[in-house]
Order: sequence, then structure tokens, then C-alpha cells
Amino acid sequence: MIQPHGGQLVNRYVPEEKKRDYLEKAKTLPQVVLDDKNISDLEMIASGAMSPLKGFMTQEDYRSVVSDMHLSGGLAWSLPITLAVDQAAVDRISGSEEVALTDSTGRILAILTLQEVFTYDKKLEAEKVFRTTDEKHPGVAYVYQQGEYLLGGPILMLQRPEHKDFLPYRRDPAETRAIFAERGWETVVAFQTRNPIHRAHEYLQKCALEIVDGLMIHPLVGRTKADDIPAEVRMRSYEILLEKYYPKDRVLLSVFPAAMRYAGPREAIFHAIVRKNYGCTHIIIGRDHAGVGSYYGTYDAQHIFKEFRPEELEITPLFFEHAFYCTVCGNMASSKTCPHDASAHVFLSGTKVREMLSRGELPPKEFTRPEVAELLVKAMK
Repeated sequence: MIQPHGGQLVNRYVPEEKKRDYLEKAKTLPQVVLDDKNISDLEMIASGAMSPLKGFMTQEDYRSVVSDMHLSGGLAWSLPITLAVDQAAVDRISGSEEVALTDSTGRILAILTLQEVFTYDKKLEAEKVFRTTDEKHPGVAYVYQQGEYLLGGPILMLQRPEHKDFLPYRRDPAETRAIFAERGWETVVAFQTRNPIHRAHEYLQKCALEIVDGLMIHPLVGRTKADDIPAEVRMRSYEILLEKYYPKDRVLLSVFPAAMRYAGPREAIFHAIVRKNYGCTHIIIGRDHAGVGSYYGTYDAQHIFKEFRPEELEITPLFFEHAFYCTVCGNMASSKTCPHDASAHVFLSGTKVREMLSRGELPPKEFTRPEVAELLVKAMK
């Protein structure tokens, strides 16, 4: 099985028998309240999904990642994983070597060993990570509104976030790896998504299934934009598709607890590294992966892989052209396989589909399976 990034799967959970003592200790520490994005990052650090990270980045790693997409030790890493706070929080924790990290209700989640408190250049981070300083970009807007200081250091997770949704599908990397081993899957392709799966996605996944042992559909269920389709609706659409149109013994549906950054190319690299930690050997990288608006070129998320040596990432990206249904071919195709004019291609933008659904109209069966279309119409109502 493919090795975790950096060679070892990180586990930052406090053993059950020590949890009570750590919780009592945490109650005596100054507290920092985390938002939903911070909590997603915390959970992924603790579970090993972000191996080799053991906590929030210190200044040396942060600057190295922002400037050239590598940790200070030279390992490939494309996104800063940080915990930002304001001046009031810095004053509150001043002089303390440890900090309790809580959710918005005050429930203690983890202890951070505070190695560094440092300032940073928000505009530079935006330029490097998102390729824009436009505050209309959701990722840039988040960076601009967060605190002026970053806290760096390793964490110990005392209690998991209180999830009430998708419980059968919430699996840590150690669990997905065990499932792959049990099923005898030596090669596994990951599919990252924050949208319902339409026929083009299905086509890409099934093309990939022709060359690997298994497929992990890994929808992101952390923070997304307000106008993205809710995770509970998307999850139901995946269940419908897997029940009716996929081989049950070759597909695993599991949720990805990350928050979206909408960082396009850099986030594609991050998604690949993290799926490697979950045990995947391949990842599908299609059109405008992790993009938003018109900030990135159609295939920029594929081109960025050329900036890394294959042995730096190890996981194999599968690059796909934009897929569509061709009325002349009578099947799904792409520009690589279809010789016909665009007038024969059935393609609907996300905006167009949302407009149709809001009017109660079903998208054509060439675009999406009818069962999924019916579900989405009901959800829009």
C-alpha cells in the first residue's frame, strides 16, 4: 500500500485512558475559539489526513509553503495550514506555553503547545496561494478577515468535533487504509467533489475504474460557499447513484471533512497529498479542480503537477478533458474521443442547472441521472 506523505501516518489523539487528565488540565489553560474551518483542519491534523503535520504551521514552514509549496524540510506541501487570532487573543494567551482550543460552545477539543506567535503578510499569501488579491474571491476574503497573528505548534486532540451527520461515512485515514487492505485493493483512485455527480463525473470515474482496483468517492463536507448545494443533498445523490449505477464491491463512499479554500491549482496538489494519506494511489483531476469564478484557467490544476517531481507526490494524477454527452456518438465523450461539432454536445453550466432546478425543471438525462435530477428539484423547492 502507498506510504503516507512523509512516510508515517500521524496520530494526535490522546489515548482514552489519559483523556480525563488532559481535559482537567485544559480547563486551566487560556482558550482560543475555533471557527468551522479551523475545526476541520484540527480534525484532519489529528487523524493523520494532513500527515506529516502535527499541528498548525510555525513561521518557517508557513513562509516556505507560501513561497514555494514545500515545507521547510523540503517535503512538498501546497497550502498553509494556520490558526489565526486577533490582538485580544494574543494578549489573553501571553505567557502561556499551552492553549486550549474550543468550539463556539466552549467545548474543549484540543491542546496546542504554543511554539510561536507571529505576524504575516495577508496580501502576499493571497497572491501566492490564490493567484489573486481580489477580496471577492472567497478564499482571499477569508484570509483578509481573519486575525493578524498566527499561532504555531503541535496539537493533541482530546475530543472530536460533535458530528451528527454522515456518521457511517466518517472514516479516518487509518480506517480507509484498513478497508482497502481488506478488499485487496492495491490501487485506489480518489474522486474529490463538492457537487452532485452528473454524467460527466460518472464517465471520468468509470474510465478510472477500468485501470485501478477501487474507487473512493470522497465528497468534501466541510465549509463551502453559501450557494453550493448542501452536503446532505449531495450525499443522498451519491447514495442513489451507487445503489443503481456502480459496482458495489469496487466503490467506497466516505466523507472528506476538509473546508474548501477555492485555491484552484494549489488546492489540487493539497487534495492529492491528503488522498495519498487516506491510502489512494491515484486521484482524478478534471476541469477547473477546486476553482471558483474565472480566477483560474480551465486546466491550471493539471498544469501545476508539472512543478513537482513524480517522486515528491507519489500519488498519480489522472488528467481528464472536459466530458459531455454527444448526441451523434450516442454516449459520453471528450474532445480526445469525439470528432463532432460542439452543437452535438450536451453540456450545462452549474448556473444553468441551478436555474432549471429552481423552476422545477429536470435537467436532461444526458446530463444527469433522472433519480438525481428529481432529488435536486425537491431540494431546491
